Amino acid sequence: MTANENIYTHFHPDERVFVDRAAEWVERAAQVHEIRRTDFLDPRQAFIVATLVNRNADVQLRLDGGHEQAERKRALIAPDYVYTDGEEMGMQVLQITSSDRNWGQLEHGDFLGAVLGLGIKRDKIGDIHVNDDRCHIVITEEIGAFLDTHLRQVHRVNVMTEIVPLSELRTAHAELNMMSISVASLRLDGIASDVFRLSRTKIVTPIKAGRCKVNWKVEENPSTQLQAGDVVSLQGFGRFKVIEIEGVSKKGRMRISVGTYTR
Repeated sequence: MTANENIYTHFHPDERVFVDRAAEWVERAAQVHEIRRTDFLDPRQAFIVATLVNRNADVQLRLDGGHEQAERKRALIAPDYVYTDGEEMGMQVLQITSSDRNWGQLEHGDFLGAVLGLGIKRDKIGDIHVNDDRCHIVITEEIGAFLDTHLRQVHRVNVMTEIVPLSELRTAHAELNMMSISVASLRLDGIASDVFRLSRTKIVTPIKAGRCKVNWKVEENPSTQLQAGDVVSLQGFGRFKVIEIEGVSKKGRMRISVGTYTR
């Protein structure tokens, strides 16, 4: 039995490895006064770190993704006496531009795929902001020079790169393709089936296989009830957000608005 066995019950089994790592960061901050700056965390990982930090009065946490509404953030875990706002978070912005007429066809997933294709790990990459004339990717500073040298194409579109300071970050809100659907209930499998236009049977299989996340947490129960604000991702199919539960029809079906993310 590990020292973290008493907290495992709060998290999915697949998260245990990360829980152990995060618990060690917190323990070292408390016991040996170590300051730990992590790579980029998704919202679920950030929640786990915050939960563990809140259990230790001698440790504090700073989360920063380069802008106020950042989804992916780096964490600074430090002893309670450290002035965390004065610590460097080690982030830069990779600016990508192009004069190619096909630039406008590039999407978030194209830029992410191009960077990952160079051997960069996902946790070195923060939020990706696709604007009309440029793409800004928040990255850890140690990979900046490499990407500036080697990234020359994004989905067969020739591009130019430049490293710019975080202060020049131009944010872009994620574009959602809105749709309105009618469902019998707020079950995960029912809504996902309509959103991805797959049969209930084909949706249930990947959910039970652990390929679905609700609010960045693995969810294997197809009957889980969703609510407004929930973000659902299904590996290989995409991601959507439940925007609003609009009401119930005379036949008892629920009308909900959903936004699918551009892949």
